[in-house]
Amino acid sequence: MKCILILSLMILAACAMPVADTPATAEIATNLPAAPPRSARNVDDFDTTTAAARQAATQVVAGGTAIGTTIATLGAPADPGIWVKTPLVTQVTQGRIRYQGRVINAELRPSGGVAGSGSQISLAAMRLIAAPLTGLVALTLLR
Repeated sequence: MKCILILSLMILAACAMPVADTPATAEIATNLPAAPPRSARNVDDFDTTTAAARQAATQVVAGGTAIGTTIATLGAPADPGIWVKTPLVTQVTQGRIRYQGRVINAELRPSGGVAGSGSQISLAAMRLIAAPLTGLVALTLLR
């Protein structure tokens, strides 16, 4: 019984310990896209990608292998960055999005959905490829 009491107190003490949530380096902290402010109300407020990130996304090198096509809709506007959540990948990887002749670099994230279940695309990515924010868009994803 004493063992259970001591173990319970140790667990409670561990829960109260502060957790460091600072990145390992300052470089990582500056490369993370900022979350939109709580006061965000329009597209410009929600799209927090930097000009440098947008420029990097549009610096596409020729080539790449198509991994498939998917129908995508706008993902969570409060989730910053240039990404696609899709069942076409099983792990986070860098890739490209092609839409109506426009190609950008993006992070390809697994959605956990079954093949053919569709994808979600970030607000910043939709703006870069000039896709309608309220529509379903047919994308080709490349590695």
